[in-house]
Amino acid sequence: SYTTDTKSREENKKTIESLYSLSVDVKKIRRLKAWVLLQDVAYVKEIAGILQEMGADETTVANILERCPEAILRTPAAINSQKALWQLVCQNEKQLIKLIEQFPESFFTTEYHENQKGNILFFQELGLKNNIITRFLTNAPSIFYNPVEKNKNVIKTLQRNYLSLGGSDANMKIWILKLLSQNPFILLNTSTAIQENLEFLQKNNFTDHEVLQLLSKLKGFIFQLTPTTMQQSMLFSKSVFKCSDQELKQLVLKCPALLYYSVPVLEERLEGLLKEGISVAQIRETPMVLELTTQIIQYRIKKLSALGYDIKSGTLESLNGTKKDFEVNYGKIQSKKERPIFNPVAPINIED
Repeated sequence: SYTTDTKSREENKKTIESLYSLSVDVKKIRRLKAWVLLQDVAYVKEIAGILQEMGADETTVANILERCPEAILRTPAAINSQKALWQLVCQNEKQLIKLIEQFPESFFTTEYHENQKGNILFFQELGLKNNIITRFLTNAPSIFYNPVEKNKNVIKTLQRNYLSLGGSDANMKIWILKLLSQNPFILLNTSTAIQENLEFLQKNNFTDHEVLQLLSKLKGFIFQLTPTTMQQSMLFSKSVFKCSDQELKQLVLKCPALLYYSVPVLEERLEGLLKEGISVAQIRETPMVLELTTQIIQYRIKKLSALGYDIKSGTLESLNGTKKDFEVNYGKIQSKKERPIFNPVAPINIED
């Protein structure tokens, strides 16, 4: 709704003066979003006043307006409504101001106010805790732009499928809330896409129990895929590991990344492992290493080699897991290497 034709228009002097009076770095705004300064109507002092009422100091106000200058184009009424809305899930104004400073774009997107309100109330009814909803508001704001009915339909589709795959009524609520907490973006999918992906897995002989297992392991990211991409990834893995359909299924259950990552990503990671002298047989034994980027693999191999650990002749288990898992494994290998050989006739130190 705002013009971005910067050539024929002049900056609004009143806007510039008001921003200077608040110690806002106007040069920064000119560099990033100069069009904001050209608008005839801006509410600089009013928006700053609302932020100050919430407890924001001068530095915080300047920081917010520099990061999200379009905030000054929102009406005070719209911002007050947004404030009331976010207060439904924020503990207090101190927490609210902290969130606005960290995620100003999410707060100052006021066009979807009614949808945001409906969705906040729906998520509360669903049983999501307020701290999770605030995380959604800041990190996944687009899910609030959907009409609430669209989000309700997606949840209903998930619930229906969970039960039809053998999930119990008693566990359904916990399963849905966990899935949403891990990946709120599943709400951006259509009910049809969710249905198609689940049917694809069933057609590929995954049992209902195994499909549920994959949904939980993939944290709902499976819904961001398509039957075509999953098919391509599975065919690639089948040809690389030279395995039967049944063996492939077991590999996918062991390492859902084989289903999730596209062929170019799997190819690049496989190539990286082979360059390090690791065999296809070793990768097939521990396919989870394909979840790690080539850079992480190289870093871990380098660290283990420094300890004299030969990855080519051993298992790949020591490369696996999160950063924390790796550090624990590395520590064990290191202490094993440094441990002195036990001498049965050495005198025992009693002082300890």
